[in-house]
Amino acid sequence: MTLFERACAAQGLDAPSKFIRRFEDTADLLGEPATVTTRHVRRWWREVPPPTPRARAWRIIHAMLGVDPIELGFLNRPAGVTVGSAPLLAQKGTSVDRRVFLADTIGVATAAGLPTPVAQLPPSGRQGAIGTAHLIELREGLRSLYHLDNAYGGGDLRSLAVRHLKRIRRVINTSKYPDTIGRQLQLLAGETAEHCAWLHYDADEQDDARRYWGEALTTATMLRDSSLEILVLASLSMQASYEERPRDGYDLAHAAKERAVRFGAPVLQSLLASREARALSLMGDASSARHSLTESMRLADREGRGRPSPEWAAFHGAAELDYAQGLFYNDSGHHDRAAQFLRAALDHHDRTYGRNRALYRLTLARSLVNAGNVDEGAAHAVESLGHLEEVESERVMRRLNEVVDLLDQRNAVSARNATQELREYVHERGAA
Repeated sequence: MTLFERACAAQGLDAPSKFIRRFEDTADLLGEPATVTTRHVRRWWREVPPPTPRARAWRIIHAMLGVDPIELGFLNRPAGVTVGSAPLLAQKGTSVDRRVFLADTIGVATAAGLPTPVAQLPPSGRQGAIGTAHLIELREGLRSLYHLDNAYGGGDLRSLAVRHLKRIRRVINTSKYPDTIGRQLQLLAGETAEHCAWLHYDADEQDDARRYWGEALTTATMLRDSSLEILVLASLSMQASYEERPRDGYDLAHAAKERAVRFGAPVLQSLLASREARALSLMGDASSARHSLTESMRLADREGRGRPSPEWAAFHGAAELDYAQGLFYNDSGHHDRAAQFLRAALDHHDRTYGRNRALYRLTLARSLVNAGNVDEGAAHAVESLGHLEEVESERVMRRLNEVVDLLDQRNAVSARNATQELREYVHERGAA
């Protein structure tokens, strides 16, 4: 058995069909368009030295085994293949021993239905190599942060996300890996920086949010990754509108929308049209805002056609469109009409998004109070307190404070008990 065949067998790849399946999974993960046949696998296993694969196949083999193919009997690297230079060294206060790191990632990879690493990899030169198992583990960490944020808000997650970003940076700067893995690590760092920005935005720490979004945009530009660039521009548009800079919000949303055209993903384009509409509405251009909202709804109706949207746009659906319509009518002073759409947003919302549920209900309460329905608005605000117990979001608390201020201005006797309960809750959260 040759050295390469033994290395494959050590990872359970003891048949060409298993090797090909793992190869295809790794190629998909890395975005490398490459295929391999049974004949290729058998030649690599049995010939001494094995024939040199093409550059894409070489990178995939390096990533799937976590080992430079040179160490497995291949004589020459194909043109265009490079390897990161620094070994993965333990640093003070960290634990980056390769065997421990691999052992930790086995459970994650298995749960994800993806290839698992092996704890011991001959020969010696492989110490410190980073492969797909590590990439999977780091990406799963980011995905977990997404899920927790959707459900509970970002208040308690900011420090975790920042630490996760620091970990990815450390791996990038102190590890040895093939160039394809390096690109994916850089992209993951950009995506994590973007999520750090979102969490600081949700905590109403806007300067920190801008700093992390700037880092993410730099990464997107460096990698020429349009998907990350669109995400950052869309997020910066949202922040600009939130900070009452609607002209900036429009320009950023429009730039993202222009870049998204070639993706042919209707839901993504719908989301960006909605961001455009929000900025236009805040600028007082109701006619153009209505046109953008109509476009957003038309594009959303095309869901299932064209290319799928990126995972980060999954939240955009019927509830978000209803919410956008509600905000539009609020901006134009039609609070009764706004309340109709905000009720629909609550009916359509996905219970996965706990923060959105609280935000929608408080926005509905605000519209009802502005429309003169003080008792119903106060009742919705009180009902939101149960959701707020589960959510840590300064944006949502800011909306609650707006409702309390409105109720104080109305000074309605019938809603006085509800208003007092809301004041006490705001005071308790502030004291905490």
